[in-house]
Amino acid sequence: MANGPLVGVVLVSHSGPVAEAVAALATGLAGGGDTAPVAAAGGTEDGGLGTSAELISAAAARVDRGAGVALLTDLGSAVLTVKALLAEGDELPDGARLVDAPFLEGAVAAVVTTSAGADLAAVEAAAEEAYTYRKA
Repeated sequence: MANGPLVGVVLVSHSGPVAEAVAALATGLAGGGDTAPVAAAGGTEDGGLGTSAELISAAAARVDRGAGVALLTDLGSAVLTVKALLAEGDELPDGARLVDAPFLEGAVAAVVTTSAGADLAAVEAAAEEAYTYRKA
């Protein structure tokens, strides 16, 4: 159980349904207790494929509890959109960070780790460690 605000997690995908499904999976696998604030920011405002700076900014604002926000992305332009928002300086909450991690495995690691009360650096490290997960 966390002793303070939890790190927020934003999952940025080119597809709304993909972002929502990964958020649901990660939250479900985090188990009971205090679950991290997680938001999906997938697709465009009209439901199409792509990325939306507005949806990402709104999602980050929804999950911000003052402990930082970890943003995980799926593909190239999602990364570029988050980098552009971070460069703007005022579009994302203070402490927002792009996390270089595999989308699904990194999301699960990030949500489980922040749900346990870890700080942003530990959440980022856990998500990045997902690159080393072996499946065979």
